[in-house]
Amino acid sequence: MRPYIMYAILAGVSWGVGGYFEKTGLRVIGMPPVAGITLRTAVALCVLGLFSIPAWRSIGQPDNIGAWLMILIGGGIVAGSLGMWSFYTSLSTTENLGVTLAVAFAFSPIAGTILGLFRGDQQIDLLSACGLVAIIVGIVLLQLSHRTPSPTS
Repeated sequence: MRPYIMYAILAGVSWGVGGYFEKTGLRVIGMPPVAGITLRTAVALCVLGLFSIPAWRSIGQPDNIGAWLMILIGGGIVAGSLGMWSFYTSLSTTENLGVTLAVAFAFSPIAGTILGLFRGDQQIDLLSACGLVAIIVGIVLLQLSHRTPSPTS
């Protein structure tokens, strides 16, 4: 198995397992989503901050302001803040964690591929296009299979 596939699987399993506990924890203590994501981010900052200390010395182009802005805006604001806030808000209201995780994470490769195609730095072939269509079909099927619990009288 290629290492990037192994790490992608590990990420998916981590997000699925973590999402389960996050959803449960948010509901049990009644924590607002924005507070939950702040707590998650603070813990991740401490853990990753320690692990990253040696990595800071190996940055190849530390003077590339454009690259720093892409990481800060794309990763920090768009993915890290808006994306995680949206995900936590979804977790706090979802009845079906599997559907929520599938929809959230299925749109990631679709959005990234479309942006890369638009910018002209992403290649796509027939198999990749079929895979993206399969993701969309999967999202539709998940949504069609999801039944909202009926209110009890």
